[in-house]
Amino acid sequence: MNNMFDTLVSVIKEDDRFFTANGELLRNSLYEAAMKMDKKLIKALYENEKMRQHFFTDIDGIAVFDKIGFSWIVNNREFLPDSYTRYKNKIGLVDRNGDFLSASNNVELAFPYKDCILEGGQTKEEQKRKELFYNESLAPEEIDRLFSEKILGNAKRYASNKKVESIKSFTDSDNLIINGNNLLAIASLKKRFSSKVKMVYWDIPYNTGSDSFGYNDSFSRSSWLVFIKNRVEQVLPLISNEDGVFLIQCSFHNYAYLKVLLDEIIGNYVMI
Repeated sequence: MNNMFDTLVSVIKEDDRFFTANGELLRNSLYEAAMKMDKKLIKALYENEKMRQHFFTDIDGIAVFDKIGFSWIVNNREFLPDSYTRYKNKIGLVDRNGDFLSASNNVELAFPYKDCILEGGQTKEEQKRKELFYNESLAPEEIDRLFSEKILGNAKRYASNKKVESIKSFTDSDNLIINGNNLLAIASLKKRFSSKVKMVYWDIPYNTGSDSFGYNDSFSRSSWLVFIKNRVEQVLPLISNEDGVFLIQCSFHNYAYLKVLLDEIIGNYVMI
C-alpha cells in the first residue's frame, strides 16, 4: 500500500497545486482535482503504467478513470498503512458518496408531515383527539401563535412548610412545574432560559398503541416522528452549550427511528 502512495507522489510531485511549501501532500486539493477530472492530473496518472493499470479501465478503446477508487486511496491516512478497510474510523449511516448522514444534506429520514408542526393539544391525559398538522408554508400564522410566549396562569408557590400561595411572578432560582402542553411551554421558556438549562430529561410517548396520547390513526408512526422532531428542535436552544445534557427515554418499539431522527437533528450524541 505504501508503494502505491510513493508511486502517486512521484507522479504528481511536479504539480505545485498538490503540495505545501514544506512538501506535504494536500489531499483535499488532490481529491477535488480528481473529482473535477482535472486534465493535467488525469494525463499524469494515465502516463504512469502502475497508475494506469490501477485506476483506468479500457472500454472499447476508451480509457475510463475510476475516480471513486482514486478518492478512496487519497482520503485514507497514509493510504491505510495499518489497516485494510475502505471505511472511515466511525460507525454511522452514510450516503452513496460515503458521507455520514449527520454531515450530509443529501440523505435524511423522510416521513409524511415532516414539514408540519403537531400541536399535541390534548387537555387531559385520557383524551383522544385527532391531531392537526400545521404546514410550515401554508399555516405560518398558526405556527407563530404556537411558538409565541404564553402567559402562565394560576401560578402557585409551594413552600417547605407546605404553605401554598398564589403568585404573580417568579425568579430564575425558583423550581417550576408547568402543567400543560410541553411544546407551548418550551416556546414560552426559550427567551428567558436560552442556553441556561443543564439537563433535559424526556420520557417520551412510546407509540405502542396503548399510549395515552391519541395519535392520528392513519399515520401513527409519522405523527410520532413529527411530534418528537418539533419538540427536540424547540428544546435544543435551551440547553447549555458547555455542560448541558439531553436525555430521552424510549422503548424498543421506535428506537431505530428515533436514532436516525436524532442523528439528523443533533448529529453527535450517545445512544444507550
